[in-house]
Amino acid sequence: MSLTNKPFTCKLLIFFQLFLGIGAVFGGVVLVISPSGKLFNMPITLLEHSPFTNFLIPGIILFFILGVIPIIIAYGLITGREMNIANKFNIYHEKHWSWSYSLYIGFALIIWIVVQAYIVNGVAVIHLVYIAIGLTIQVLTLLPSVQMYYALPQVKN
Repeated sequence: MSLTNKPFTCKLLIFFQLFLGIGAVFGGVVLVISPSGKLFNMPITLLEHSPFTNFLIPGIILFFILGVIPIIIAYGLITGREMNIANKFNIYHEKHWSWSYSLYIGFALIIWIVVQAYIVNGVAVIHLVYIAIGLTIQVLTLLPSVQMYYALPQVKN
């Protein structure tokens, strides 16, 4: 698999995974460095209705789940390389692990934003943007052209 012979829809999916991953790595690092939220001008009062007293744990979760994992997914979508640990949690055995994880990360992003909006008791434009990104990742992953590209060859008995 190379980037040049992929359908445009696959390239778009890779773009969104990288966009999400790079942004979340940046956001996660900033929240870990500044758990008070001051670097992002986020008041600690946003966490009043949450189990957290500062942004450290949300920053770590953001960094790994929505940052590192989408970057790894993009790597798998680009290269097609196998990853044994990822295959253990691939419930769609007829698809490459990166396709399955792309679907998972779309759900994870949507859940993250819904929980965030619930905790802060409001919806901001950024929430709507990231819900749209999560839905876009889901739709792109489920497009027939993307599913066919990441389908694994069938093994005959």
